[in-house]
Amino acid sequence: MVAKRQQTGTRGVFLVAAELTAQGFIAVPTSRNAFGADLLVTDQGCLRAFSVQVKTNAGRSSFWLLNKHSKRLKSPSHIYVLVNLCEGRDLPKPEYYVVPSKVVAKSMCVQRRPGSTWCSFDRSYAAKYKDKWGVFRVRN
Repeated sequence: MVAKRQQTGTRGVFLVAAELTAQGFIAVPTSRNAFGADLLVTDQGCLRAFSVQVKTNAGRSSFWLLNKHSKRLKSPSHIYVLVNLCEGRDLPKPEYYVVPSKVVAKSMCVQRRPGSTWCSFDRSYAAKYKDKWGVFRVRN
């Protein structure tokens, strides 16, 4: 049986792909073993291409878990879309935070405890990137 956590992640990827498609982009999910990118995105003219990492929470969490490689995965064409599905809430739709990878790399938190290490990105850093889909239209 598929874990609830995996279903939440898959749902987030397809919701982000749907949002980007509605805005006129071509968004294609990668294979499950693609490192660092859940979606490959391009504009209609194939002039700009992006890799997108999607991190999804079922509820309205105050942070998103990251992998330890997020610190070094930074590029103008690599974008994180952080999703809170807001399940069990009266909110009409999921929350999307569209954050450049350099911001994630700079602001991620690493917590070490005996036997474990956690990497995360706090919603307080993400707040100004809520629904900032325009990052896909900016020329670098």
